[in-house]
Amino acid sequence: MFVDASALVRILAREIDVPTLADRLREAERVFTSPVAIYEAVLGLARARNMSIGDAERVVANFLSAARAEIIPISPEIGRDAISAFDRFGRGRHPARLNMGDCFAYACAKTLAVPLLFKGDDFSQTDVAVA
Repeated sequence: MFVDASALVRILAREIDVPTLADRLREAERVFTSPVAIYEAVLGLARARNMSIGDAERVVANFLSAARAEIIPISPEIGRDAISAFDRFGRGRHPARLNMGDCFAYACAKTLAVPLLFKGDDFSQTDVAVA
């Protein structure tokens, strides 16, 4: 499964739906994320928990290590697929209203042919497999 920043922030900020997201994460054979998702998660966690960027970065890194997450590089193919995702599902173009980070998460999940773990209703309005 590919883990989007929205799921990482929800889990690490200890929001109400943490058990459901954490259970799905534990059940995954392999867990993937990307530098873009990590960037978004660090910034989101720092905001949500009112912590420094450095502290948030350490929390995210420790969590990803414990989850045995594989950090995949953003390849040219993923970059092209992210552009396509914006064309199909981006803000101002589709009700899913995917932003840049969302488009990269979508592209990573599609390229890896794995489901996407996320929080919200944006990705459920696309054709990506849901974790």
